Amino acid sequence: MSPQVWEFHLPLSPEELLKSGGVNQYVVQEVLSIRHLPSYLKAFQTAFRAQGPLAVLKHFDTIYSILHHFRSIDPGLKEDTLEFLIKVVSRHSQELPAILDDAALSVSDRSAHLNALKMNCYALIRLLESFETTSSQTGLMDVELGGKGRKSRAKATHGFDWEEERQPILQLLTQLLQLDIRHLWNHSIIEEEFVSLVTGCCYRLLENPTISHQKNRPTREAITHLLGVALTRYNHMLSATVKIIQMLQHFEHLASILVAAVSLWATDYGMKSIVGEIVREIGQKCPQELSRDPTGAKGFAAFLTELAERIPAILMSSMCILLDHLDGENYMMRNAVLAAMAEMVLQVLSGDQLEAASRDTRDQFLDTLQAHCHDVNSFVRSRVLQLFTRIVQQKALPLTRFQAVVALAVGRLADKSVLVCKSAIQLLASFLANNPFSCKLSDTDLAGPLQKETQKLQEMRAQRRATAPSAELDPAEEWEAMLPELKATLQQLLMLPQEGEGMSEGVAETETPEEVEGRIRQLLAKASYKQAVILTQEAMGRFQESEPFCHVDPEESEETRFLSLLGTIFKGPAAPTQEENPQAAAGNLGPGETGCKDKPSGSEPEECSDELVKQELLVQYLQDAHSFSLQITKAIGIISKMMYEHTTTVVQEVIEFFVMVFQFGVPQALFGVRRMLPLIWSKEPGVRDAVLNAYRQLYLKPKGDSARAKAQTLIHNLSLLLVDASVGTIQCLEEIICEFVQKDELSPAVTQVLWERATEKVPCSPLERCSSVMLLGMMARGKPEIVGSNLDTLVNIGLDEKLPPDYRLAQQVCHAIANILDRRKARGPSMGERHPPFRLPQEHRLFERLREMVTKGELPHRAWGRRAPLSVVAASPSSCAGSVHPDPLWVPFKEAAVALIYQLAEGPEVICARILQDCAKQALEKLEEKSDHQEAPKETPVLPTFLLMNLLSLAGDVALQQLVHLEQAVSGELCRRRVLREEQEHKRKEPKEKNSKSESTLEEEMGLGGATADDTEAELIRGICELELLEGKQTLAAFVPLLLKVCNNPGLYSNPELSTAASLALGKFCMISATFCDSQLRLLFTMLEKSSFPIVRSNLMIATGDLAIRFPNLVDPWTPHLYARLRDSSQHVRKTAALVMTHLILKDMVKVKGQVSEMAVLLIDPAPQIAALAKNFFNELSNKANAIYNLLPDIISRLSAPEGGVEEEPFHTIMKQLLSYITKDKQTESLVEKLCQRFRTAQTERQYRDLAYCVSQLPLTERGLRKMLDNFDCFGDKLSDESIFSAFLSILGKLRRGAKPEGKAVIDEFEQKLRTCHTRGLDTVEELEVGQGSNQRAPSARKQPAATRHRHVASTASDDFVTPKPRRTTRQHPNTQQRASRKKLRIVFSSDESSDEELSAEMTEDETPKKTTPIRRASAHRHRS
Repeated sequence: MSPQVWEFHLPLSPEELLKSGGVNQYVVQEVLSIRHLPSYLKAFQTAFRAQGPLAVLKHFDTIYSILHHFRSIDPGLKEDTLEFLIKVVSRHSQELPAILDDAALSVSDRSAHLNALKMNCYALIRLLESFETTSSQTGLMDVELGGKGRKSRAKATHGFDWEEERQPILQLLTQLLQLDIRHLWNHSIIEEEFVSLVTGCCYRLLENPTISHQKNRPTREAITHLLGVALTRYNHMLSATVKIIQMLQHFEHLASILVAAVSLWATDYGMKSIVGEIVREIGQKCPQELSRDPTGAKGFAAFLTELAERIPAILMSSMCILLDHLDGENYMMRNAVLAAMAEMVLQVLSGDQLEAASRDTRDQFLDTLQAHCHDVNSFVRSRVLQLFTRIVQQKALPLTRFQAVVALAVGRLADKSVLVCKSAIQLLASFLANNPFSCKLSDTDLAGPLQKETQKLQEMRAQRRATAPSAELDPAEEWEAMLPELKATLQQLLMLPQEGEGMSEGVAETETPEEVEGRIRQLLAKASYKQAVILTQEAMGRFQESEPFCHVDPEESEETRFLSLLGTIFKGPAAPTQEENPQAAAGNLGPGETGCKDKPSGSEPEECSDELVKQELLVQYLQDAHSFSLQITKAIGIISKMMYEHTTTVVQEVIEFFVMVFQFGVPQALFGVRRMLPLIWSKEPGVRDAVLNAYRQLYLKPKGDSARAKAQTLIHNLSLLLVDASVGTIQCLEEIICEFVQKDELSPAVTQVLWERATEKVPCSPLERCSSVMLLGMMARGKPEIVGSNLDTLVNIGLDEKLPPDYRLAQQVCHAIANILDRRKARGPSMGERHPPFRLPQEHRLFERLREMVTKGELPHRAWGRRAPLSVVAASPSSCAGSVHPDPLWVPFKEAAVALIYQLAEGPEVICARILQDCAKQALEKLEEKSDHQEAPKETPVLPTFLLMNLLSLAGDVALQQLVHLEQAVSGELCRRRVLREEQEHKRKEPKEKNSKSESTLEEEMGLGGATADDTEAELIRGICELELLEGKQTLAAFVPLLLKVCNNPGLYSNPELSTAASLALGKFCMISATFCDSQLRLLFTMLEKSSFPIVRSNLMIATGDLAIRFPNLVDPWTPHLYARLRDSSQHVRKTAALVMTHLILKDMVKVKGQVSEMAVLLIDPAPQIAALAKNFFNELSNKANAIYNLLPDIISRLSAPEGGVEEEPFHTIMKQLLSYITKDKQTESLVEKLCQRFRTAQTERQYRDLAYCVSQLPLTERGLRKMLDNFDCFGDKLSDESIFSAFLSILGKLRRGAKPEGKAVIDEFEQKLRTCHTRGLDTVEELEVGQGSNQRAPSARKQPAATRHRHVASTASDDFVTPKPRRTTRQHPNTQQRASRKKLRIVFSSDESSDEELSAEMTEDETPKKTTPIRRASAHRHRS
């Protein structure tokens, strides 16, 4: 086939070249075999050297054969072919310009070059695509193999890297397309197939996911430029638009690549129209289709978002096309459109120099953003808040919208979505950081200036009105303002003219028209419209020929004539008159008025106006600042409650927010800064680090000129945190300061200033001195040498012999000294076993001063409090009067002193026994002194109440510390000595039989030897506690009779402080011995139940909780009395009981019975703190396997019981919270079945409604619905009740959302049964009211088949909910037969077995609970910490 005869047609598939498709169409004659390909390729190369690019006309079959066998041929041949084709096309592109410029080019030559061009380009592009396909498959294999073998394959290709070869080919094609090659075609119209051939390879390259890698950036740029040339020179826009839309729908990685390409085409290539075409295609996509195609929606959304970031100005003209997607279901598209609007506001529509149209567009965009803050999708709400954060950060939000957006952010803090709350916090933080008002935003500080400047503005306005109202105000504006009211008055007078009689003085005979006109103007200015109209009417009748009353058109209506005349009078003559005769105008003012015209300077009216405008702006600024401060204050209260969320990122945002708020001087920020302190104990490292960074930023970077000034500021700020701080707050701050000290983040100047303030080398208040000692003690935990090296100094500071003694300072000194041992406690076990504990001798001055201060403090000079009888004979209350109370700070100091003695002293029991003896001796001396001064010898001697209280309190502290000393210090010392003794014995023994294992060696390897020794030591300590401490002539034993007497006689010893001290001491004594505890438990629980003092009940709740941990078997029978305190009348007692029971239940120290419903009742406690505690309890309990699931039936029964339950609305609140913890499908299905069964045993309509509500709150699935259908007979007869019916309908409403077609059939079936039973039930009720009133429960009384009944009983027994048989059934139903009782069971739970009489605290021995099944303790012999 000669070149002049045939024509090469670009095929759609390679196979088309093997078939003859038309006249003069080129057809491949032969597909060469693989073994012949190298020789034919060489022949082609030889021909190319001779003929140039036209050689392909005779050798195209060779290239076609290589493409045909591409997968099978040698890689070297592939690479040679590629290299050769690149040379051919390059040579052709170099020759084409001269050929195209040749005017004498024949038709045959033009056809030959056209065919050669198409053949060469076709061959090169198909070869490129073949290499790309092979590379993609290799890449997938690398991914599957984890990258193994990649290097070996790379070496096998002899250094050929396809990813580097693509770019030159694309650049070559770009260079070719830039030539004016269209002249090769007839009529200079290039065929579409050729353009599609070249651009198609670009799109196929883009489909490879690796194209987005950074190393392939040159390839991406080459593709972009190639397509750009096709767009500008070859009318490729329509095809490119369609292809881009398709690729966005199917390839997620292309969004950013195509954005870069489109933005380049729109800017560098001037193809802005392609942006509109692509956006038009996206805008015309059906929102419903996009909701079903998440991949395509994601691609479109990413494309629009990034395109708006790059070319917002070009995209803005097409935004109207995208607005329909704001109402679509796909949230990603809504996010994309809103993000595009935000970018336009940021980059195009920001600044003060905007035109009116641009301002309107900006306002519309911002309105849309604000509206979508309430979008139904949480991701959209969060995204909008993030966009506003960017807008605020770049200061692109108009000030007029500041307050509205702040209010939106504050409102979103209550959003259910954690993501939205986090974004709202970030937005508020941005508002704070970029607020235009002030660096200090205290609402209290702003309120004063605002009030002052507002008052000044009012005065300026009043002065302006008084001085020059006509000069200052525009008459035309005033006329427009008064016109509506004037019209209404005029119409009323024209309809009822008699109303105006007597309203005006009328026109005097001597008055001129000018004077009357002035009077009318004044009446209008005073808003006396009726008088003005009547006076005008009289003047029109009298001055018909005078100005301005003569200019009246008779054809106009009467109302129009009046309004025209009044307008002329008010607006027209006023200004000219004053300009012509300023003296006359000034003369019309009152005697106390002066106008601006009278002043020497003519520019002063303008100055007055400028000052007023400035004052108005100042007031507006202060109002905005104050409003913003109030919004931030409101937000603080909401955000502080989010500080203990489970989401770490939210907590971190909250912490950062409070840091920023604190830096802006908002007073309420200190509350949040304190509230974040307990987070230092968080198990999440991110939260703990956030707290440390917050305090590091707030307190470790103070302002100051010198290191000393910075240290003083730091100490001052930390001292503010200690003001009115609780014990927990102080412990948290201590942990933070310890962390800072250990990392050497506190400068030595801080320590120096603290010691100077503590030793009073610098003047400071007593509280500042005390806080300095506290801070030194906190630092001692990190570095004990800070206090250890200055121990004598601390003793002199707080324990010196000054009067009166400062017990607060002395207490903090004790705490600071005690912190020396914290580092030693933290050491490893080997260090603790080898080295003896750090102890000071008994004769140390520290203990002498402590003993003296405790002893003297018990009996202050001339301190006579209320007296209480010491002897058995009761004294009358009237004889117990006193004058002066002791220092209340002595009690906490005494407790700290006793604890310090036991921590640091050698033989602390000797020192404390001496203190107790001295205090008891003082009490006896005081008693003898009183008895000597008594006139009547038969009177019972009395002792001051506070002295007895202090004595018992001291004895209790010594008893508890003695127990701790034995179980920790003594036991630890025994263990240490045993280890040292065993090591010494082991060294003395000669190594014998090294290879054999003796029995003792085997025991040691198994750990049995150490366990036996530990048990021996624990038994020794337990024996001391049981047999010695409270028996015989021991010091503590001497106080037991006195303690029991005070506790057993609350009427005789009725002082609240004394009762509190005695009850606490009794609890501490009970901790020592199980025998003593068992003998006094009845007394303890009697006081817990019957004491009239809430503080006593609260303290005893804590004491009994400790006893439940130490002696669980003893306290277990009394558990109902612990639960009973959850319903105490005192809020303080309920809170304490909630804390104690939470601790006991979560630590598995008490049996969780049905009485846990008492904890559920606290969810609706009127005190928010108690309700929060209860919610936290159930949150923690829900983490323990199936705990709440197992307890729910008991809780539901108790709370819905007619007696002892709760009201219906509170029941709903409680169950909504508890049922939210049921998330597993199996649990839900089981609960559905059991709750449906409960309908048979429920007794009241209220219980039916409660059960229906509980079922409606469960997260039901289709299987749960089938369970309800299976048990429909249980509740079908109850559906006549409207509330029960509505509850079940609400279940169907939830299930319909997202239900499958087969599920909808089940839902429809269930709904039909519901409605049928509901209607039938109503009809049945009507029939029963007429004639069958005695058989109201006919449907429910039907007997089940025997098999069904037994099946239900069996399933109930096999489940987790075991329902015990009722104990008192015969008492409640004396005439009921056993068969009848089977028909209607009464559910009684194990926790119901305790009768109401058990709650009585006045119990005899017979009523005392006996020991039940013991609670097994995991580590009975472990040391208590």
